[in-house]
Amino acid sequence: IPAEAVLRNIAGNVTLVLFQIHAHYRNVTISFEQEPSPSNSGTGVDRGLISVLRPEQTVCTWYLRAVGANQVLSTAVSLPYTEKDPIPGGCNLEFDLEMDPNLYLDYNLAETHIIFAPANLGYVRGAHPPSCDSGTSLDSRWRLSYDVYQYFLPENDLLEATFVSHMRRMTEVPSIRAHGSKLYFSSLPGQGVIYNVIVRDPKWNTSAAYVPVHTYACSLSDLGDCPPKYFSPIWLFSVSLSVSSDTDSGKQVLLGGVLDSGVDLSPTLGLTAAAGIIGALLLVGYWWRFGLVIPCMLIVGVVLGSLVSSALFFTPVGDYRIFQDNTVFWVTFCCVALVIPVIFVCCPRVLNILTCGVVGSYTVVLATACYIYTSLSYIGIDLLRRILNEDFKRTYTSVPFQPNDIILLAVWTMLAIGGITVQLRRERHEAPFPPHPYRLWKRERERRVTNVLDPSHHVPPLRERVHNKLSQIKDLFQKEQVAGERTPLLL
Repeated sequence: IPAEAVLRNIAGNVTLVLFQIHAHYRNVTISFEQEPSPSNSGTGVDRGLISVLRPEQTVCTWYLRAVGANQVLSTAVSLPYTEKDPIPGGCNLEFDLEMDPNLYLDYNLAETHIIFAPANLGYVRGAHPPSCDSGTSLDSRWRLSYDVYQYFLPENDLLEATFVSHMRRMTEVPSIRAHGSKLYFSSLPGQGVIYNVIVRDPKWNTSAAYVPVHTYACSLSDLGDCPPKYFSPIWLFSVSLSVSSDTDSGKQVLLGGVLDSGVDLSPTLGLTAAAGIIGALLLVGYWWRFGLVIPCMLIVGVVLGSLVSSALFFTPVGDYRIFQDNTVFWVTFCCVALVIPVIFVCCPRVLNILTCGVVGSYTVVLATACYIYTSLSYIGIDLLRRILNEDFKRTYTSVPFQPNDIILLAVWTMLAIGGITVQLRRERHEAPFPPHPYRLWKRERERRVTNVLDPSHHVPPLRERVHNKLSQIKDLFQKEQVAGERTPLLL
């Protein structure tokens, strides 16, 4: 049996009522009649209906029914509108309802799309609604303008009570403007977001809000998927990279090549990660054989430059319309990424220390993001989305900056400063870079050939060395001799 919602004592200047209901993740059906049909009802977690009032009508009734559950915690809101207010979804030509004030979300891991029906002009009770196709003059619906707002829920908070308490902030026009921020959107899996649209009529200076809709960009019915958890091997070397010195150049070049590959556990990026690891090994082999520091440090510097460039586009600068053009975006990105190694080309030691300190400390943030939600992880993720998804260039990449982000930003800063300071103090009396291993190996071989008095020159044959090792292993399993003194007898 559906629940009944009744609104009484409606004022005479009200021409329509927008009734909406919001649930956390279980669907709810709202209808004008007890038996719902596609033309008089809506089903979802965020749904609303517009009731056009007849002359002298003072009571409105709606029917609510939970789908697939006995009880569902939800919040219901009714909003009255007058004849001068625009009608949200009043010119619906796509969905089942005659007037559809609902927003429809379509999201994936990269982006979120918002679809809604256009609004119409308001009118008095009992009159015919204005035509939706009467022209594009200032007396038609084409004078209306739309503003899209978003409101971030508390980070990593998937509780039903939290959702219900915050949803009311995005239902009425003044509250939306006060709490929302003015936008395709980028998806943030595990981060709750509420969207709404305000339609404005500049002639009468009036406005009306659609039915707000929310998403976590993941499935709440599968708690293991929201937010998604991944195993990250970054913990194995992140802190050590931030404080390693120039004497560990082989390790730094290898990790620089791996980071340059954009490693991700997604199957789509498996080949990219493999290519990056192979390239890193080739880079280490090049340094081992030839020992040329400048080319290796330029590649390491590109890693730092790419991180700086990604951080720049992570700020509101990346939302400028000019950067929706791929040519402008990538030219700007490459210029910023290359300016870092170009500036420090004469100081490869400083460049190496800066890269280890900044990039190494950022990997700590990435590793932490596997277990604690933080928006800072999207500094690199948004770049990968831009590479892999052609439509991502039109996406508004706004993210919340909440307590976890402030803490991790402070950790990132302290680790970077601490790592750079430790390396500078450790290496101030050392050579800028150690000789490459091939030169050391060649020098050692020549020394052993020319200096026959060197004990290391006389290496036992392989057969004898293997026999000695086996003898040592055999001694481990022999019993110890009983301690004590024994006197031989003379007969």
